[in-house]
Amino acid sequence: MYSVEVRDAVRDHLLGGAINDSTIVGAAVTGSQALGGGDQWSDIDLAFGVDGPLETTMHRWTELIYREFAAVHHWDLPYGSAIYRVFLLPDALEVDIAFMPAAEFRPRGPSWRTVFGHPAPRVDAPTPSRRDLTGLAWHHALHARVCIRRSRWWQAEQWIGSLRGHVLALAGLRLGRAAAHLLPADVTAPLTATLVRSLDEAELTRALGAATAALVAELGLVDRELAGRLANILGDPPRRLGQ
Repeated sequence: MYSVEVRDAVRDHLLGGAINDSTIVGAAVTGSQALGGGDQWSDIDLAFGVDGPLETTMHRWTELIYREFAAVHHWDLPYGSAIYRVFLLPDALEVDIAFMPAAEFRPRGPSWRTVFGHPAPRVDAPTPSRRDLTGLAWHHALHARVCIRRSRWWQAEQWIGSLRGHVLALAGLRLGRAAAHLLPADVTAPLTATLVRSLDEAELTRALGAATAALVAELGLVDRELAGRLANILGDPPRRLGQ
């Protein structure tokens, strides 16, 4: 496992390389460390504004990181006009670098500290709507029920976990808190019962019932009528095929 000193040295080396790269017109620290947060387990999150084709600069930087830090693997996450290239180093240090066109070099949220360059005005990612989160939640509850009926235990477990995530997202939207770890215990504690402890019909049915109850309770805090309508439908316990 990497040390704080090693992580910071890698970050500073990368930022120094960015300053000396003529195609990089701006750099920023993003993520948990941007505003003085983070801890000893935080990884490296950077954003580079690129003048010219992204692929050319990304290819050169990929070769650099493999050569100088012996990277083990990398993968890409496109997001709008940016591409986040995510590297894994041998000591389990993750390095995320967002390569974006120079004109699009800008914060996508509050976690941003400009190192050099002139970022465009901040644009926050759109907040998911309560309607969409609610729809996804009841969709996942129904699919979990069907998977239990079909004896597809692993699929059922995945749907239940996703349902729990959307209940947390709905609570975060209600309380104005984006991350689940910022939610109060009275919101998160009841969701412990939604964790699946084994892959069998009885346990999956129990966990789904707890997750459905949590969804209905959360919705009931803002829309009691809708919560009641969904409770009437989602409260039907799953039965296996042939029953």
